Amino acid sequence: MICVMKKEQLARRLAQERHVSPAVAADQLDRIVSDLLMKVRRGQAASLPGLGTFQPGSEKEFQFDREAPKTGGASSKKRSK
Repeated sequence: MICVMKKEQLARRLAQERHVSPAVAADQLDRIVSDLLMKVRRGQAASLPGLGTFQPGSEKEFQFDREAPKTGGASSKKRSK
């Protein structure tokens, strides 16, 4: 199952779970995304615990290695520009 959330929805959910304002949660989310992008652009892997790892690719591409579900299963690899 694929769950798609917009940034605002994710920030609201993060705000509720962390007991902070939506603005603070949105800033935290921006920092996380910025840090991930910076690492991949530098040629380093960037991990999202429980989800997977972004691996640097050639030029403007990257690869995301999804973690296998705890119940088992194979990981998938997708490329994005």
